[in-house]
Amino acid sequence: MFEDLLYVLGKYDGWLWDGFLLTMQLLVVAVFFGTLLAIPLAVARASKKLSIQAVPFAFIYLFRGTPLIAQLFMMYYGVGQLVANIDGIQDHWTWTYLRDPYWYCLLTFILNTAAYVAEIMRGGIQNVPSGEIEAARACGMSPFTTYRRIIFPRMWQMIWPAYTNDVIFTLKATSLASTVTMMELTGAARKIVARTALPYEAFISAGVIYLIIVYFLTFGFKGIERYLRRNERRKDTKTIAKPSPAGT
Repeated sequence: MFEDLLYVLGKYDGWLWDGFLLTMQLLVVAVFFGTLLAIPLAVARASKKLSIQAVPFAFIYLFRGTPLIAQLFMMYYGVGQLVANIDGIQDHWTWTYLRDPYWYCLLTFILNTAAYVAEIMRGGIQNVPSGEIEAARACGMSPFTTYRRIIFPRMWQMIWPAYTNDVIFTLKATSLASTVTMMELTGAARKIVARTALPYEAFISAGVIYLIIVYFLTFGFKGIERYLRRNERRKDTKTIAKPSPAGT
């Protein structure tokens, strides 16, 4: 088995490398744009007005309440088929992109990530101490400035571990792209199995690469978390260094 594993890693390292690059591309783009989309959704969900909450609630409920693979199939086979049936679309220059499963996978991952991150952010926004918000209003801050300087920084401090977990979840979710012919890391492993009939070696190779990615993601996000909590560490240091009153 060890010899077969070395054979797979040596013979098909190019396929695994290409799959790794596609996996990382799907992850980075989905997390970046999904997070950007999640911000207004979270702010709307945190609103006290039901009319403002309604649309983001329906969006979040839909994408969190249905399996990701079903969303992927609906996007690729459903929306893709509707697009393909548009008169003259296959003769248009956009057809080169519209027939590519990459864009349907990417859109699905972005929307799914936005739904999960928006709900995480909503919890963080609502858990910001009300005293800090009231103090900002008393200082004459506008709602936009309050969010930018008070709510969002505190929110990120609180939700960062959950956000890290969601990024790792998105990484693993990219493996579903192989079900619609995408040759990301899992798709590359399946292709190697079809070529070599060595399923254990192929998927062990892909699994090790996933573990390496998760390790570096966790390490990087832990560093960002320490940076976000730097003020708390300074307060703790000052509290410890502060001399106790005489006679106590």
